[in-house]
Amino acid sequence: MPYFATVVILILLLLASAIRILREYERGVIFRLGRLIGSKGPGIIILIPIVDRMIKISLRTVVMDVPPQDVITRDNVSIQVNAVIYFRVLNPEKSVVEVENYLFATSQLSQTTLRSIVGQVELDELLAQRDKINKDLQQIIDKHSDPWGIKVSLVEIKHIDLPIEMKRAMARQAEAERERRSRVINAEGEYQAATKLQMAAEIINQYPVALQLRFLQTLAEVASENNSTTIFPVPIDLFTHFMKGGKKE
Repeated sequence: MPYFATVVILILLLLASAIRILREYERGVIFRLGRLIGSKGPGIIILIPIVDRMIKISLRTVVMDVPPQDVITRDNVSIQVNAVIYFRVLNPEKSVVEVENYLFATSQLSQTTLRSIVGQVELDELLAQRDKINKDLQQIIDKHSDPWGIKVSLVEIKHIDLPIEMKRAMARQAEAERERRSRVINAEGEYQAATKLQMAAEIINQYPVALQLRFLQTLAEVASENNSTTIFPVPIDLFTHFMKGGKKE
């Protein structure tokens, strides 16, 4: 009887070691006596005890943070830049056979590529054309990680840390640019106002009655302010006749 119980326990242990259950997003890379025989899953996987060995690989998208990297841009500005990378395993067999640790390898590849690409551009280009740089990073990392069965879907630069002196210089530059735009807009307004005044003067020169209408309109505006004193300008032309008569005498 004890012998029978021992046999039953051994059989149960063998079955427990032979049966594996993989989730929908998992695949099992199976080695038989050290040789790769393929990947299986999801569901129930039956292994040959002692002979087979299985390594589980997740097919879900991995979000990996690239640590801040000290980089000198092409215009010799020292900055710190970090990024985030989104990738997933497309070929479980390659991710096990072709590279020792695909997560560590992808992280190191991302760091070196980030330093290389950012070091080839100027600071203004890095700040203004971030989408283009993200696309270049994604293409390069995806190309080098493809032999590992990895698909890089997205790379985004998260933060660019500038030195304090550079931040102050950029603030002064932005302030000067706003001042320049303000002066240009003011000058443009003066030019347009002068152009309109010139046009009005030409019209009044052709039609002198328009000046009298403008004069009466000004009087109406002054009277509407409830002023106790009203200045009534008299055109000098009214005295021309008397001035000529005085000279004749």
